[in-house]
Amino acid sequence: MIALVIKLLIAHVIGDFVLQPNNWVADKISKGYQSKYLYLHGLVHLVSLLVLLGFDLSYWLSITIIVVSHLIIDLFKLSLEGKINARLLFALDQFLHAVIIGLVVFINFPYKLEFEKIYTIESLLLILALLLITFVSAIIMKIIMSKWALKEDKSEDSLENAGKYIGILERLFVFAFILLNQWSAIGFLITAKSVFRFGDLSRAKDRKLTEYILIGTLTSFGLATSIGLLYQYALKNL
Repeated sequence: MIALVIKLLIAHVIGDFVLQPNNWVADKISKGYQSKYLYLHGLVHLVSLLVLLGFDLSYWLSITIIVVSHLIIDLFKLSLEGKINARLLFALDQFLHAVIIGLVVFINFPYKLEFEKIYTIESLLLILALLLITFVSAIIMKIIMSKWALKEDKSEDSLENAGKYIGILERLFVFAFILLNQWSAIGFLITAKSVFRFGDLSRAKDRKLTEYILIGTLTSFGLATSIGLLYQYALKNL
């Protein structure tokens, strides 16, 4: 079953990402079902599936389901272009393709989805830790840093909510490094962030911006480290 899943995923990646030029995408968006590249895209998926499945015609139903559903999903996606958020549309498109791949695997190798595994202590602890590191920590950081308001933070040149997402990503990296017992990588991450912020620090007229960045960075890393260590402790003792 695992081999089939991997083959289907490789075929999907080749068809959707590797062998789909930008001009094909643009033509599909402008012409919809009348675009010849829509059907060439389907042909690429067909050939990819045939090659990866070793031209085994016992998979004819699976191949048909994937190719036809792929064209239908793409048409559905094209009809929504410009109407909803592009990132959401992309995620929805890939989710639907993943569902079809899961269905095809089920047809060939019936399996049972064990949802009860989500409610194990290990899974619940991981979910809690991730929520603490992302959403909860972001709110804590906002409350702590709201004590200081610097003009540099209100610059229109800054991306919207960039600081929030950078903080979430860096805490996720720290959490992952702790689980992998790669403490030196955390030091590298701090160094890398310092290098990227060097330009901001060099333009500062006084120590306020430097202190502000240091407080934010150390607080963020401290929260991530604390949560990571607590997660490991709880995992070993519960």
